[in-house]
Amino acid sequence: MEPKCHNIAVSLENAARDFPNRRAIVVPHTSVSISFAELNDESSRIASGLNQYGLKKGDRVLLLVPFGIDFISIAFALFKAGTVPILIDPGLGRKNVLQCVEESQPKGMVAIPLAHSISRVFRKPFQSVRQRITVGSRWFWGGKTLDDVRRLAESNPNFVETFKDDPAAILFTSGSTGSPKGVLYTHGMFLRQLDTLRSSYGIQPGEIDLPTFPLFALFGVGIGMTSILPEMDFTRPAKVNPEMILQTATAQNVTSAFGSPALWDTVSRHCLKHNRRLPSIKRILMAGAPVPGSLLERFDRILEPESEIHTPYGATESLPVATMERKEVLADTFKKTQKGQGTCVGHVVPGIELKIISITDDPIPQWNDALELPQGKIGEIAVKGPWVTRCYFNREEATRLAKIEDAENSFWHRMGDVGYLDEQNRLWFCGRKSQRVQTAKGTLFTIQCEGVFNTHSRVKRSALVGVGTAGQQKPAIIIELENSGESSGDSSHGELIKELSELGGQYAHTRQVKDILIHPEFPVDIRHNAKIFREQLAEWAIGKVSRE
Repeated sequence: MEPKCHNIAVSLENAARDFPNRRAIVVPHTSVSISFAELNDESSRIASGLNQYGLKKGDRVLLLVPFGIDFISIAFALFKAGTVPILIDPGLGRKNVLQCVEESQPKGMVAIPLAHSISRVFRKPFQSVRQRITVGSRWFWGGKTLDDVRRLAESNPNFVETFKDDPAAILFTSGSTGSPKGVLYTHGMFLRQLDTLRSSYGIQPGEIDLPTFPLFALFGVGIGMTSILPEMDFTRPAKVNPEMILQTATAQNVTSAFGSPALWDTVSRHCLKHNRRLPSIKRILMAGAPVPGSLLERFDRILEPESEIHTPYGATESLPVATMERKEVLADTFKKTQKGQGTCVGHVVPGIELKIISITDDPIPQWNDALELPQGKIGEIAVKGPWVTRCYFNREEATRLAKIEDAENSFWHRMGDVGYLDEQNRLWFCGRKSQRVQTAKGTLFTIQCEGVFNTHSRVKRSALVGVGTAGQQKPAIIIELENSGESSGDSSHGELIKELSELGGQYAHTRQVKDILIHPEFPVDIRHNAKIFREQLAEWAIGKVSRE
């Protein structure tokens, strides 16, 4: 029988029971580590102190602490206390962060001194905060320090019960195609997500994990893996020092790792340039944006032959949705990507239902089977499943646009992506719905068109944009060069543009793309440094696109 009480922190308690002395988290560059038993005790102590300080079940608590042992122990403490941590990526920028804080209306705030001092300068977004906890030295803003909270803890605390539909956390999206939105997770969703990640990728307790994204460190601890926290700026994965990653992975015998394509692009280029390998790694999860086949090809010379690279597809609102392993990509689908068929993101994971529906920018209040498109037809991707989030917090209009009510109190989530299912029932990703280019001759999809132009050896990546009003847009392909040192007035650019025009002329859907522009460096999302801000590039292209 399924237990009535659910809390994602039970995963840490189980790991502490089964592997009390095993290292849970290691920070090699500071020579600090903590065992599962110590982490469990520490989080319980903090959780009790939080309750004694006045934070109760369901209270929303803003967590603004750098990724590290304190971040992980406090996050589990907030879960245990029955409170709802609010996780906002500080790299979103001041304006977006303040908007996220104001929308989430936190009652409590656990933060470093800098964040507290900022909250006293920009008071309005933080006006709901009643309990303040400072991780570090407390200055003029009142409240308690984390040490004070520890001292408030009861010797044998009894935590309030939480259930599967109780709120567990609010995670904010990266805002790559709009303003960041708070995604409300329940404890039941987190637990199912954890089980799915474990079963889909064969993750075992005792593995050594290198997470370069905070949420995956929490999952790793919950599974019973030892999380090695590398020395890096987690808000800028593309700028990682690859030598630091290599040294850490080798010294700690890392067996599993998670990172964005931008991070692994940097690391893999360094490996090939310096003839380096990652022999201990048996599994890499690469997510956050479409993963180029050219990036996966490099790992033939970096990993052992039996090692796997999986490219899970999903979003903050639902992860994972589909998944694919590197060898299938390179043996089959990458060749089709290069011909403009899109990026295959693989087979839908067990537990998820997926439909391709007619594309519309309007709300869809109620599910109707007539929405579904036949196999092979490009449409909007909609999913349903136990870890698909039900709503955005305090964003009713965004929820209305993204959710479709279904029978028996269930719903479909519109991913905001377009794609299709092939004859093997694999999902192909064709781009963001909001970034499709609607010309007088039909609709063009970003990933399909870019796949053609990306085959040129001098192209690092490309971006399809539309200039003008929908239905009459002029398509343009914008190129970021492999050699970033080339000047904008390089004499060879004319020859490159001619060659790219010939490439585009080989396929019906790229034949109408006549404007080819060179851009020095694409703007990308903060979280993964991999999602291209095509809206910004479209603004940049205005005035540069021919009027014919």
